[in-house]
Amino acid sequence: MTDIVAVQRALVSVSDKQGLVPLGHALAAAGVHVVSTGGSAAALRAAGVPVTEVADHTGFPEILDGRVKTLVPQIHGGILGRRDRPEHVAQMQAHNIAPIDLVVVNLYPFEATVAQGAGAEDCIENIDIGGPALIRAAAKNHSHVAIVTDPAQYSALVTALAHGGTDLASRQRWAAEAYARTAAYDAAVAAWFSGQQGVEFPPRMTLSGTLRQTLRYGENPHQSAAFYATDARPGVATAAQVQGKELSYNNLNDTDAAFECVAEFDAPTVAIVKHANPCGVASAPTLAQAWDAALRCDPMSAFGGIVAVNRTLDAAAAERIAAIFSEVIVAPDADDAAQAILSRKKNVRLLLTGGLPDPAAPGQIIRTLAGGFLAQSRDAGRIGRADLRVVTRRAPTDAELDDLLFAFRVCKHVKSNAIVYARDAATVGIGAGQMSRVDSARIAAWKGQEAARAAGRDHRLTEGSVVASDAFFPFADGLEATIAAGALAVIQPGGSVRDAEVIAAADAAGVAMVFTGMRHFRH
Repeated sequence: MTDIVAVQRALVSVSDKQGLVPLGHALAAAGVHVVSTGGSAAALRAAGVPVTEVADHTGFPEILDGRVKTLVPQIHGGILGRRDRPEHVAQMQAHNIAPIDLVVVNLYPFEATVAQGAGAEDCIENIDIGGPALIRAAAKNHSHVAIVTDPAQYSALVTALAHGGTDLASRQRWAAEAYARTAAYDAAVAAWFSGQQGVEFPPRMTLSGTLRQTLRYGENPHQSAAFYATDARPGVATAAQVQGKELSYNNLNDTDAAFECVAEFDAPTVAIVKHANPCGVASAPTLAQAWDAALRCDPMSAFGGIVAVNRTLDAAAAERIAAIFSEVIVAPDADDAAQAILSRKKNVRLLLTGGLPDPAAPGQIIRTLAGGFLAQSRDAGRIGRADLRVVTRRAPTDAELDDLLFAFRVCKHVKSNAIVYARDAATVGIGAGQMSRVDSARIAAWKGQEAARAAGRDHRLTEGSVVASDAFFPFADGLEATIAAGALAVIQPGGSVRDAEVIAAADAAGVAMVFTGMRHFRH
């Protein structure tokens, strides 16, 4: 017994006409009777493919501005009828319902319509009703009917037609992909409706993504992994890989962290990231200068790191970056000279994203838990001079204010507890991910001391710096550790029950301190 189903009749109704005409010719060559709707029928007929309009097939006209054209028994009965059940076959014959062996359908472009910023009426009109019904019906009856929902599947379908019909394994695979497509489509519609009502977290949330890459392994070699794209936010999901080895799970995670960090800044900026934490960030008049300053912060950790820039990568910057080994370099673009320089480093992965993500744009962050997941809005908070409150007797100088805002913006992208020392728009010590804020302050200062030694300097880089803390200092000891490291000005959210004690310690040392009122925990 064979599981091959010969295709004698096909229903074709597609919004995306890509590949439609060659498919139509292949169906005609295989002797398939094509039934089609509106625009699809017109395109096939214009290409010389014999086609029967749905209304002629069903004897029922298209009504309600096209909202009802395939929602009739002659169509759904032809798809859902089981050929292995005599009672189904008898009922189909009694009602003159012809079996349909193949359904080729893709859906109204609802997601694209929403992404273009269309009004509510246009979005609603682009919610497909008949298409999902056809897809689900054919997928349910995949033992007898093939369902094709993506032009990328046409090639395999044409091959199957040339070999006498569709096999069960293909029909099962296409059915699974079909249900995934309608699930994603319904999820997009549900999310849009929630957004229209101003509901950020609806009673039921469905997540969907499109497989971008099956990865060699996950965070560790014994873990499996894949990368899914969810939207068009510029970054790793939109990037074209110009050169280098296949990206790993950790590469993608770290590259995302680096690119989101560097996008925070308006001036030419370089961020170097290792294990999802910045180990050097700097802004300067040129990317080459920014690279030199970012590298100076922690040259040891920078080796084998991820480098992100927020400008088109030029030859001068590429030459400097290529002097040490980096796993990934990510940029909005790169000029020909820069690409030629990096091409000499065959193992370096160069990603060009086509743009920068908007750090102030809304979005959601999802994290799985045992038995569920957490959803929160993206940390799009940004602090400017007008948001700062001076709480010490000494106010920061203008130069200190610039560095304080720079350091606090970097701090937002460092794992908590986070301490960032900065001077002249460059980090000079970063302490990340410690259970104690005091330890983060001391580690960052030690990093600054080691960096000074590597640069041949006789004083710590943190001398005369400013310092940022992602959350308040619960006691004065954390602040005192930063003062001991040479910090002259401090930026922190404030809000501790011991704020007065911390402010008094700053005043006693002649240190300026500002409160932001905004915390930037990152876990």
